[in-house]
Amino acid sequence: MATQLHRFSFKAMACLNELSLYCNNKKSAREISDQAIAMVNRLEQRYSRYLADSILSKINASAGRPGINVDAETTALLDYAQTCYQQSNGLFDVTSGVLRNVWDFKSNKLPEQLAVDAVQQLIGWDKLDWTPPCITLPVAGMELDFGGIVKEYAADGCANLCRSLGVKSGMVNMGGDIHIIGPHPDGSPWIIGIQDPGNPDNVITSIELKQGGLASSGDYQRSMVIDDKRYSHILNPLTGWPVQGLRAVSVVAPHCLIAGSTSTIAMLKGEDGKRWLDSTGLSYLWIDDQGKCFGHRC
Repeated sequence: MATQLHRFSFKAMACLNELSLYCNNKKSAREISDQAIAMVNRLEQRYSRYLADSILSKINASAGRPGINVDAETTALLDYAQTCYQQSNGLFDVTSGVLRNVWDFKSNKLPEQLAVDAVQQLIGWDKLDWTPPCITLPVAGMELDFGGIVKEYAADGCANLCRSLGVKSGMVNMGGDIHIIGPHPDGSPWIIGIQDPGNPDNVITSIELKQGGLASSGDYQRSMVIDDKRYSHILNPLTGWPVQGLRAVSVVAPHCLIAGSTSTIAMLKGEDGKRWLDSTGLSYLWIDDQGKCFGHRC
């Protein structure tokens, strides 16, 4: 029996997601998708900052008190966060989520510098003590936010799980963070549209992929314009203010997690992100503040 494409949509991690799986029948596809969706839900339960009983919330609740021990999976994520911090010279920092307390992009108002400065005292991976398996947030009010890691990690996990269950052709789409399990059965690639940050309803270009991860970072969803100046929702943890220079970055990598962190670091580097992307050896596409679009190896 020829394989057929089956699609399953589900909501998790604050976005609409879709599994596209080639299977011999819908029953098998449904059983595989149920397991994959269950895995995503498990990760959300563990790492959502909105759930009081999540591991992440327990870590954050320990701020200012003795550290707590974490399991192997959380250890791996913290190690990855540390690597991103080091390789980005402090720009990719999972302690910077507290900036949301002073930046409200629905208000169309800029925060006072004093408010930004106060929050800056709670930011800095170098301020915490990570001695596996113990994580210590020494300053009360410090927080970790895995928002720039977990969704991409879930996309990779979904793809690997589907492969282990026999799927050879398919795609995992976690709200735009993508992992291609394998090409269409005829060997043709999946075609992924890249949104125009100036008009998200339009596709500015497309990327063909047969396997691996694709992730994008940009001010597609949240930004504000004040006195003709655009303020991106992507905030530089070293200054507490929005990045400038690039509007959007898409990266192709063997894993969605790597693609996601690479695209985010490039955005955080601003104009310097263009040269830095070239040094990574990965395929990428960037769109700058002037609307110029450049892709390399995509």
